[in-house]
Amino acid sequence: MTTRQFILASVIGLASVASAQRIAVLSDLHVTPGNANETQLRRAVDEINAGNYDYVIVSGDLGNEGSDVELNNVKSILDGIALPISVLPGNHEDTWSQSATKTFVDLWGNDRFVTELDSLIIIGINCGPYMKMGDGHVKQEDLHWLRSTLDSLVTPGKRVLSVNHYPLLDDLDNCADYMAVLENYPVIAHINGHYHSWRKYNAGGEGSGSDLPCVMVRALDLNKTYGYSEVEIDNEWVHVYNKELGKKREAKYAFPAKTTHKKAQFAQRPEIVSPEGFEVSKVWADSASVFTRLGFDVNNVYFGNSLGQARAVTKKDNSLQWSVSTGASLFSRPVVLASGRVAVPMHDGILVFDAKTGRLRAKHATKEGPYVADGTLAPDGKAYIQGAYKRIERRRASDAKLVWSYDSIFNYCQAAPAIDGRDLIFGAWDTNLRCLDLNTGKLKWVWNNGKKANMLGPGNVVPVITKDKVFVVAPDRYMTAIDRATGRQIWRDNSHKYRESLGHSEDNTRIYAKTMDGELVAIDATSQEFKELWIVDLGLGYEHAPCIIVEKDGFIYAGSRRGVVTISKADGSGVYATLPLGVSEVNGIDVDPYTGDVYVSLIEGTIYKIARQ
Repeated sequence: MTTRQFILASVIGLASVASAQRIAVLSDLHVTPGNANETQLRRAVDEINAGNYDYVIVSGDLGNEGSDVELNNVKSILDGIALPISVLPGNHEDTWSQSATKTFVDLWGNDRFVTELDSLIIIGINCGPYMKMGDGHVKQEDLHWLRSTLDSLVTPGKRVLSVNHYPLLDDLDNCADYMAVLENYPVIAHINGHYHSWRKYNAGGEGSGSDLPCVMVRALDLNKTYGYSEVEIDNEWVHVYNKELGKKREAKYAFPAKTTHKKAQFAQRPEIVSPEGFEVSKVWADSASVFTRLGFDVNNVYFGNSLGQARAVTKKDNSLQWSVSTGASLFSRPVVLASGRVAVPMHDGILVFDAKTGRLRAKHATKEGPYVADGTLAPDGKAYIQGAYKRIERRRASDAKLVWSYDSIFNYCQAAPAIDGRDLIFGAWDTNLRCLDLNTGKLKWVWNNGKKANMLGPGNVVPVITKDKVFVVAPDRYMTAIDRATGRQIWRDNSHKYRESLGHSEDNTRIYAKTMDGELVAIDATSQEFKELWIVDLGLGYEHAPCIIVEKDGFIYAGSRRGVVTISKADGSGVYATLPLGVSEVNGIDVDPYTGDVYVSLIEGTIYKIARQ
């Protein structure tokens, strides 16, 4: 909109300005104790308090690493706002979190909100990604809540303002589902942050057909100018302003406050067709999102969901065997113990359930942070290894009772450890890869890639152990081969854009990595030098899902950030089948040790079985 058009819109809206709602929007604060943004946020709080606003919204990215120190610090500053306020998390609170996202909810009461200003309903929800690299995603329970809340609040004359950290664009993997809810209500606009820039766009982007106006607002620090955004809504218009600290507001956008819009037209989701020699079937569709990989025994499949429910689904008929609430979102896969029991790592300890009934048998509490790592049983079934916040533990395989804890770690563990013989090898988000003695917990060696940034280390990769080497990939886009006995670096390669997705052949002679370009690369694990065997384009495009790669019976399974599982031939001859199982990230590809069937869980809450015929 031109300046002249904006002025005209403002004049037209003067008649109703008395009933306007004035909202201050803070976004992308990125405050860490003592940094420049902390000082500027305090200035912004003072200005907002003097600004005659009706409401304040903080639309995510309060800090940088989701630590409790950061969140408590920002909370203490925002508590100085003497106006009604709602706060949403952003990807920096959801992707990296000391508390597995629980501290945010403890401090602000929820990770979603709804409020009413006269006839205006303001509603905001969380959008992840959740405790690992991924695209934005609205949890299934939040979509249900959004629909039911608006059903109850929207009456004739009401209008809705939608808020999120992410834009209503392809950045959200289930944007179509989100928009399908909003389109049923009188939404006048959507407000978001995330990109640290100004932008006005239509929901769904070009080609969607929707004309629902959306505004991407500024960050606290925008090109070394500090400030926030103003949204002013009257009976006919929505006005958006840039408010640089210490200066007069600057008009950015104005558009009619329409409550009806053209509906978006998204491509129909492709049908899932079982490829020749395989049978693909849906095992489960949850009412919440699922962030965990899967555990198995002879009868059941075990997983946890975003509502904190630990669940068992029977293999016989895919029915729910039992479900138990744990109190907070679950991110660590259940581990089937050697005694007919299942260990479920959670926010404040490990619960042990009877596998048949779900009856609680034991709780091992901790005050040292949550469990988000995937635990595993040692190959001999005698040890249960579980990564945690700043530590990794050996527990008894019978009842999960602690045997030893190694705590010389400076951030949390996330991926499952690798175990071979007495070597226990794992990464953590402190840039380090470590090898411990499985029996004693004593450190054998430590390796790091020389990067200072924690998030460039091997924090979320399952290492591959061969007879004489260890292999890892990391967000620094390197694959590294390490001497298994000494921890000495043998070689590093960045000829491809590696990230966190790694696997190996069943005979351990080949290493598989999925690249950020959606390729599958095979490396010779027996060579003392980097030796590429073949590369296959999986047809996935840009990729970053940290899903492990699995070879089973001559086929290689890889999962994507957008719900696609590819099946490739292990000889490198190409992709055999592409399975569009959903729209959200594949959590993991797990092989049922009792049947050999491959199982896949997706963040959107679905579980599939891929069986060979």
